[in-house]
Amino acid sequence: MSAPAGSAAPAWCADPYAEALRAGRGPLFLHRSDGWLLPLEVERWCAEADTVDLEVLRRCEGAVLDVGCGPGRLVAELAARGCPALGVDVSEAAVAHALRIGGQALLRSVFDPLPGEGRWGSALLIDGNVGIGGEPGALLRRIARLLAPGGLLIAESAPVDVDERVHVRVADGRGAAGTPFPWARLGTPALLRHARRAGFRPEAQWTAGGRSFAALRRRDAFDVRRTSRTAEPVNSTAVISSHRARNPSPDRLVADA
Repeated sequence: MSAPAGSAAPAWCADPYAEALRAGRGPLFLHRSDGWLLPLEVERWCAEADTVDLEVLRRCEGAVLDVGCGPGRLVAELAARGCPALGVDVSEAAVAHALRIGGQALLRSVFDPLPGEGRWGSALLIDGNVGIGGEPGALLRRIARLLAPGGLLIAESAPVDVDERVHVRVADGRGAAGTPFPWARLGTPALLRHARRAGFRPEAQWTAGGRSFAALRRRDAFDVRRTSRTAEPVNSTAVISSHRARNPSPDRLVADA
């Protein structure tokens, strides 16, 4: 998972989230101030890609940007298949785990400058990451600017009809909790509404393993006005590399896309 620059990104960079990722297990929750708890599936995130994940990856096109990649099971699976892919996440523990299992990952918010802006073939918002930043419209517009014309976004939505903005903490159920940060929860109807406004058209919807997904195509006519900040060069010190010769650099991932 991830968060926008300037928000409460440290909530994902410190305990208890980082500790759960290092251990590879929960319990871990999103905790709302009214006592509501959403269990987080740490064990699944830290495992290999499952059959539901593989169906998502089968639909990807070109170079893939995994937004809020977490511990990196999806980018690692794509790398193992020889597919160009980059994960971005604000959690040092998540990025370190992704690199350790063979994926490419960058310690960065999706709202910061990224390699290959406007050239990615596919983007992923999986495991609830449509909630990043608490403003779905802003997130989806940002994704549209990152994708190439006609690029594909595959997003996972909540399995219930919901459209809410909340402030949550990451909690371990034993008293430890991070700082509050903005989040959003979208069911499929809400996701489609926000996506259309952000320049996407729905292409497919499906459910598998109790999870809900939508494939969204960036409309060719979408205005991809460049942000005031440009993507960083390939030798940026902010790019975290696994130093494995078989893995391309993050900028090379989209060089031929």
